[in-house]
Amino acid sequence: MEIKKYAAIDIGSNAIRLLISNVVLSKKNEPKYRKISLVRVPIRLGKDVFTQGEISKDNQKRMVDAMQAFKLLMQVHDVKEYRAFATSAMRESENGKEIVKLINKKSDIKIDIINGEKEAKIIASTDLKELIDGNKSYLYVDVGGGSTEFTFFSNGKVIDSKSYKLGTVRMLDKAKAKVNKATFKDIEKWIKKTSKALPRLSLIGSGGNINSIFKRSGTTYGKPLSYIYMNAHYKFLKEMSYEERITELGLKPDRADVIIPATKIYLSAMKWSGSSKIYVPKIGLADGIIRSLHLGKI
Repeated sequence: MEIKKYAAIDIGSNAIRLLISNVVLSKKNEPKYRKISLVRVPIRLGKDVFTQGEISKDNQKRMVDAMQAFKLLMQVHDVKEYRAFATSAMRESENGKEIVKLINKKSDIKIDIINGEKEAKIIASTDLKELIDGNKSYLYVDVGGGSTEFTFFSNGKVIDSKSYKLGTVRMLDKAKAKVNKATFKDIEKWIKKTSKALPRLSLIGSGGNINSIFKRSGTTYGKPLSYIYMNAHYKFLKEMSYEERITELGLKPDRADVIIPATKIYLSAMKWSGSSKIYVPKIGLADGIIRSLHLGKI
């Protein structure tokens, strides 16, 4: 038996995450991916970028501090290899490349700013064998703060994949309401067109918001949430104030506002694809980075 230790840093629009995982290798079995540490820092880069066009001095400092801390954590865990990927907010920030250089200088962590297509490809590379039935069709929806990645699977293979500039933090900006509405229309048209040839389609949802909804539902892992449940929960959340979602539901402050637009995206995807259920594996970009690292694909 051999154990390899990898780390993934996911710099998103709503938060920054460090995932450290063991990959357990043996001659008799397929590689086993075991999460041993997950650190989430609520630095909302999207709030800066989607309204001001660049990342503020305050958040630049917080990013440097976070990366220095992540560097130390990786050293303590004796991580042999890592990748740090930045997504939507850093992609669109006017000072994104400048910040990448600053962080590399201050923490010795190298960050790659990736496009939406690569982000979708890495997310789709995650191990979904426990959920995916090779004879069925699925729409994998990963909702982030600045973008959402959609991937169609059928017979165990990727049919089509797209990334759209529609995310939870971006949707909080009421000044961009018309832009978001137009993007919703584009997504609706694409999903309906692609879904036509894929009967009995189910959704697979990933992201912190759907994980939070699934956890509160009390559903057994591996079992799906129904469209009826998701729709009722969406109405329930909308009826509560921001403060009530924090005090009564125990949501984190940076989750209590974005959970509503996130639920709207999942519900819309279910409606447009004709899906009556959504499966919720605990995977995302960071998991895809770990898997791709081990397989030597990034």
